[in-house]
Amino acid sequence: MGIDIPWARAELANFLQLTDLYRRPDPPGVSIISSQLSNRGSLADIVASAHVVEQILERVLPDWRTTVPNARNRTTNRWCQHREAAQRADAALQRDAEVREKLGDNAPQLSAGTFHPWAWEGAHSLWASGHFREAVTAAARKVNAEAQNKLGRRDVSETNLFKQAFSTDAPKPGQPRLRLQADDGGDTFRSRQRGAMALAEACFAGIRNPNSHEDALPELPEHEALEQLATISVLARWVAVATVESA
Repeated sequence: MGIDIPWARAELANFLQLTDLYRRPDPPGVSIISSQLSNRGSLADIVASAHVVEQILERVLPDWRTTVPNARNRTTNRWCQHREAAQRADAALQRDAEVREKLGDNAPQLSAGTFHPWAWEGAHSLWASGHFREAVTAAARKVNAEAQNKLGRRDVSETNLFKQAFSTDAPKPGQPRLRLQADDGGDTFRSRQRGAMALAEACFAGIRNPNSHEDALPELPEHEALEQLATISVLARWVAVATVESA
């Protein structure tokens, strides 16, 4: 399900109002010379609002913590980075479709939040901090662990696990299979099993293993990492919907 834009914009607007700076009026009959500014909202209200706003920002601007400047002097307003990120996110929510249309790039876009939970939940925290290669690796590990749980196996993992799981051979003791459809002996059954096996090998041999050597490789561009994460999400969804066939 896509983001509720009116709700998200209202939450951002509320946060911006709470963190707005103003100079408190002097008490009656007293004149105070001070440059100190205060937020309009109470700290408790701002913190509560920030909890929601940060989750909106991670959906709309996943790399906001690293791309939005964070003022070194936070004594004036500790929420300065949040405020600028909220303003950018509001503009994106309001005008993203218009901008893409006017710039001639109105193609469909992927949202990691719609990926299978095994893929996105495994990658989410690392993705938010800009560790894209490590996030993809974490997603692959999560899918491997969930497949092991579903099959009740700890003796094999990753490529070997999925080769055995999606094999068209009959299950053996200790070697259950994952079936995307009932084994009717037809070409479609064999094709789906073979495709799932090939996709799993691509995810682990072609994506997860190289990404594990991140110290020797440059950081992945975000769009490439998103493509890899989408591939892992497809495998996760197939594993989740498959039935287990045991001997």
